[in-house]
Amino acid sequence: MAVRKLRPITPGQRHKIIGTFDTITASVPEKSLVIGGKKSGGRNHDGKMTMRYLGGGHKRKYRVIDFKRNKDGVPATVKTIEYDPNRSARIALLFYADGEKRYILAPNGLKVGQIILSGENAAPEVGNTLPLQNIPLGTIIHNVELRPGQGAAMVRSAGTFAQLTSREDKYAIVKLPSGEVRKILATCKATIGTVGNSDHALERSGKAGRSRWLGRRPRVRGVAMNPVDHPMGGGEGRASGGHPRSRKGLLAKGYKTRSPKKQSSQYIIESKKK
Repeated sequence: MAVRKLRPITPGQRHKIIGTFDTITASVPEKSLVIGGKKSGGRNHDGKMTMRYLGGGHKRKYRVIDFKRNKDGVPATVKTIEYDPNRSARIALLFYADGEKRYILAPNGLKVGQIILSGENAAPEVGNTLPLQNIPLGTIIHNVELRPGQGAAMVRSAGTFAQLTSREDKYAIVKLPSGEVRKILATCKATIGTVGNSDHALERSGKAGRSRWLGRRPRVRGVAMNPVDHPMGGGEGRASGGHPRSRKGLLAKGYKTRSPKKQSSQYIIESKKK
């Protein structure tokens, strides 16, 4: 996966950097794994806006992704690598030996025609899914479960990866992309490799219209509002607005919002980087 910078023929192309789509092998999704969706535009059932700066955007179809990888021992062939408008990563269509089809997140290095497997007896190779207790220490992983059988909850966005560092009793010690080191039950599954489309972080939209295509409306800064609308609003001239706060008055930029009594804190060995 690479990116390309366009010639500055128009103002919208001057700063535009987009992906090349060279790894994508199919343009139409598998019909049996697609469901329709409805957008709220940030409105609730009364039509009242409850989330600001949402609305518009191109119509999308949701691809059903297999985050559980629970077809243990059944080999699957990678049929296509496809674009998914609902996530930053690419997805791969698998044809299982028993005839079932499923989508998974496509890791770096996954090729069309490759055979992948899940389960305790799978080899620790790119695309295979194993319990953490069967993965060699130091292995790069993604698609990590937090509870056995729940399905992957962490390390799913483009270019991200975690590392299995050690094991203690019934827990595996995993270093997450944020820098946080935490315990996860060794019976939880994870997929070998790094999530694909790693150059996604280098992309730049180049114009406001591309944000509108994604369903994002213009966001108003707090310091540009009136005092009645935001704690940082008002003032004569270009006032900075004092200490950064949210619209509800909570301190921002460094103020800790995580509850100290949160049940999962007991599993965190080292907190994420500041």
